Parts: sequence; C-alpha cells; structure tokens
Amino acid sequence: MILDGKAPTGRIEESWDKYRFELKLVNPANKRKFKILVVGTGLAGASAAATLGELGYNVETFCYQDSPRRAHSIAAQGGINAAKNYPNDGDSIYRLFYDTIKGGDFRAREADVWRLAQVSNNIIDQCVAQGVPFARDYAGYLDNRSFGGAQVSRTFYARGQTGQQLLLGAYSALSRQIKAGTVKLFPRTEMLDLVVVDGEAKGITVRDLVTGEIRTHVGDAVVLATGGYVNVFYLSTNAMGCSVTAIWKAHKKGAYLANPCFTQIHPTCIPQAGDYQSKLTLMSESLRNDGRIWVPKKKEDCNKPPNEIPEEDRDYYLERKYPTFGNLAPRDIASRAAKEQCDEGRGVGPGGRGVYLDFAASIKRLGENVVRERYGNLFEMYERITDENAYKQPMRIYPAPHYSMGGLWVDYNLMSNVPGLFVLGEANFSVHGANRLGASALMQGLADGYFVIPNTIAGYLATTKPGKVKADHPEFKKSVEEVQGASKKLLGINGKKTVTEFIRELGTTMWEDVGMARSKESLTKALQKIPAIRKEFWENVKVSGKGEELNQQLENAGRTADFLEFAELLARDALHREESCGGHFRVEHQYPDGEAKRDDANFCYSAAWEFKGVGKEPELHKEPLKFENVHLAVRSYK
Repeated sequence: MILDGKAPTGRIEESWDKYRFELKLVNPANKRKFKILVVGTGLAGASAAATLGELGYNVETFCYQDSPRRAHSIAAQGGINAAKNYPNDGDSIYRLFYDTIKGGDFRAREADVWRLAQVSNNIIDQCVAQGVPFARDYAGYLDNRSFGGAQVSRTFYARGQTGQQLLLGAYSALSRQIKAGTVKLFPRTEMLDLVVVDGEAKGITVRDLVTGEIRTHVGDAVVLATGGYVNVFYLSTNAMGCSVTAIWKAHKKGAYLANPCFTQIHPTCIPQAGDYQSKLTLMSESLRNDGRIWVPKKKEDCNKPPNEIPEEDRDYYLERKYPTFGNLAPRDIASRAAKEQCDEGRGVGPGGRGVYLDFAASIKRLGENVVRERYGNLFEMYERITDENAYKQPMRIYPAPHYSMGGLWVDYNLMSNVPGLFVLGEANFSVHGANRLGASALMQGLADGYFVIPNTIAGYLATTKPGKVKADHPEFKKSVEEVQGASKKLLGINGKKTVTEFIRELGTTMWEDVGMARSKESLTKALQKIPAIRKEFWENVKVSGKGEELNQQLENAGRTADFLEFAELLARDALHREESCGGHFRVEHQYPDGEAKRDDANFCYSAAWEFKGVGKEPELHKEPLKFENVHLAVRSYK
C-alpha cells in the first residue's frame, strides 16, 4: 500500500497556517463532552494533556511512574532549539528547517519539519511564561549555545538540566488542570493494550502497578506519548522503565510501525565500566562546544595518562575529518568516527572503548569558573560516576544507544492509520528522519503537545459522536481477558532464568549485530538468534509472585516479552533498507572515505510495517518522500 501522509501542498511557508485554518473545530460546549486518553506524561504527554484540558476537553492521563515529574524527559541535558536568531548569526525558520531535513539525511516529511521549525519560537515564549529558568547573558537576555549539525547558535538551555526544567514547566501546567478538574491523573498505571472498536481507537487496558488490578478506560480518542524503544539494546541512556510496550500493543492492534531501524547512537556517554551495569549515563552534547575530542596517534600511548601525551601526538580526529563543523559534527557521524578510532586500536580506558573529551584549552581560554558555570552539574555527575576530575584531566566518552527516530507511523495530523489513535514525541516517526540533531527532541515533544495536537485532534473529534462507545462493549472485556491471560502465562512458566538474563542476552545480540554498524551477515545472524532467545524465554523464564499485587518482576517480564518481538522487526527493517543513512549504517553501502551512502532511487520512502503475527513476515507499506524545498544532496559536514 502507498500511504498518504496528508501533508499540505503549496508554498511551504504558508502550509501550517493554511492547514490549521481549514481544520474542523469543536465548539467550547461540545469539547466538554469528549474524553481524551493521554498515555505518557513526559514533555509531549504532559504538554498535550495540559493544553487539551485548558481547551475544555475531558482528559485522563496515565504514567507508570509515581509522578509525571519522573518521566524520562528530565534526562535531557543540553538544550532546545528555536529559530529566534538572538545571536544575529544568520539563523531563520528556513535555516532550522534546512538543518533538520539535512540532519535527518532526507528521510523526513518536509511539511512536518517546516511546522516544527515554525512553532519552535512559540515554544520558547510559552516556557519563559511558565517560568522555565533558561540561561541568560550578562544583559539579561536569553542565551544560546551551539549544537551538532548547525553552524549557528540556536540552542536555549538551563545549564545541563534543560529537560528537567522544561518538564517542570509542563508539569505545572498539567497540575493546574488537574486542580481545575479537566484532567484526571492515573500514576503507577501501565498501558497493556489498545482497544479498537469498529476500526477506531476507543480505549486502553491498563494494570494498576500497586494493586495489580486490570481495568479498562474508555475514550473518544487515544494519545500515545510513551517515548522510545532503545532499551532493546539493554544498555542505553534511557531510564530502566522505558519500553516499547505501548506502541507495540498498538502495532499488534493494527497501527503501522515506521522505520524501526532508525535508532540514534549518542557520541558522548560515559563508557561502560563493567558487566554489572544496567544503564549508561549521558554526557550532554553541549560539552562539545568547549571540549575537544581526541585519541592518541600512537597505539602504545593509549595506556599513558592523557596529560603526559604531548599535543603533537594527539589526533583531534573530528577537527581533522570535518574541518567545517569540527567537534560539532552531527551525532551519527561523531559516533561512527569514535568507533572507527577504537576499532583501529587507539581507544582509551577499560577495554579500549573510549575517546577523550578535553577541556584544557577552554579552561585556559575562558577560565575554570566560566566552564564551571556552563557545565558544572555535568562535571559533578561525571566525577561521581568515574571518580575523575574533568577539570584536571579529559573526560572519557564512548557512543551509546540513545534515541528512537522510528516509531508508529502518523500522518500530518499526528494520527496513526488507526483512526482516533494519535502519537506524539519520540513514540512517532515523524520529523527526525534517519537521524536526530541535538536539542531537537525537546523541540518536537513540546511542539506536538502544545501547538500541534490541540489543533489536529479537533479535526477528528468533529467527525465522531462523543461517548459513541461504552465500557460494556465486548472488545473491552476481550482486551482484559487477553491481558490477564498474558500475565497468567508469564507467572506460570516457573523456569530457571531471570528476566534480566534474557533482556541482557537480547541487548548484547542487538548491540553486536544491529548496533552502530550493520551488515547483511550480522542482521541475518540476529534474525536467527532473536527467535531462539524468545522461544527460550517463554519456556524458561522465572517470574515469581502474583499478578494481584505490586510485582516488578511481572512488569519487567511483560516489557521484555514485547522487546523480544519488536527486536525482530527492527532487525528485519535494517536488513530491508539496503542503504546507509543517518543512524542506519550498512557497511556494504559507504563511500571510499567511509561516509554513509544513501540510495535515493530505491529507498526515498518511509517504511511502515503492518503486524501479521509473531514470527511471521510483516507487510511493508511505503510513504514516498518528496523534496521540493531542500533538494536531495549528499549530506556533507566537511
């Protein structure tokens, strides 16, 4: 099937305003009659629930944490992009649009990316009005810094905790609506199924994580804002609870999953220290503003203290390979370059899996106090984890799985192919293409929640009758029985291996065979290993306790079961895409200098997969991509 993204035509500068005007509206009295279920309370979910509540809709919102403030959005550090051009260095909405299309390696819809760039300025105004403490310059104006993939400074930030501060702003807006009664919050609640009635999304089935109760919630529309799936690699920068479960359950109920192979590896993470680790720690990309990345030129110098290696024996490889962008090369390029140095035997630290991020030159030029003011909390976090003082010696960093560019397929309205199911933020596939530039995830989450979904959801609700489906519909009973049956099955296996052993085994396979560099051989190997791990899981996993109680083993087992199914689709999508683009690097498809080689003639489309059964071949649907404003070109940062 050829999919229609419903992107507006005509002059792109007018596309969103014209489209928004032509959308149907719901009058204020009727808004109160509609119930919207919002799953996830990160930046996308909290901003959506708050704004929809403010508009007068009846909203129910769900999170598996004890508070929306614990959503993984708080882990974002470096900043949020907007095209305000405060530094007067040549930025504009068009340049942000251009950088994002190019940064995504020409695998995103132009109209969606233009809208993102256009509303970016409104996001900053919204957050300032909420009291978000963005950094300011000496005169009191909002400050900006640079990020990878751009030659202008457009990133607004709050030290190294921008995500946390933005989430507190969205949380305050959400809390106001909870107090006003327009939003009802259900914490410690995990969505375990999507209820589809007559082809439309009309509810969800959830588990109360404290009592174990399985229940359903009925709504007129469902909004998923449940984040990404890179914990399929086990070790990642994501919180331990981040999973694919919500979007995978929707996928199994008919929602297409697009471009799952587009995953981002972040270049600046603290290297793994041992097998005991359960997650990796991100070091903000903003550090690359003032830190210089290097490795020793000679392999025999790798075990020397870095301060004993003279300047002439250091290889500042990003500055050497990409002189135009230097240390601010995009994440996918910087990550592969780091792996390249380590594969040559010039990596540093335990196992030779690390490169240096050095602040000596910046401290000499600016003074330690300025560096401390800009990045102090990041340096403190690094020292707590590694027991190394980065003011006195270089940090050690290495790439790690970080962000999902793939997700549920959505059209321009952010609605999936299942009517009534909307998907926001990292859970959808829409604006990042094959790669996400730094500081654009926060931008997308808040754009979707504050400025897009409040407009586009009305276009759907205006065509449906409020309360059309009731809780006694047979589909809700059927969904509860399926969820209870799955839990009972997991508890009844009583095998000998823990859930952690299985997710670690899956993650190791995914990182080794479907990680930074992929090949037909490695992907074929992964597609043989994954079903075998899944088969053993359902025969030999040990999940103790009961379903009718607080049971984190059961929670983790359910999430792992979904990862074991989803991993096969990710590997299959990577095998299907016979090209290299952005975060998807096939070793068979590269230029002589090692750069990614796209195949626009055969793969200039979004690949949306339809579920046909566990272990069965999914059906591929394509959405062709057209580039009329930024013409297809070899992506170069040299």
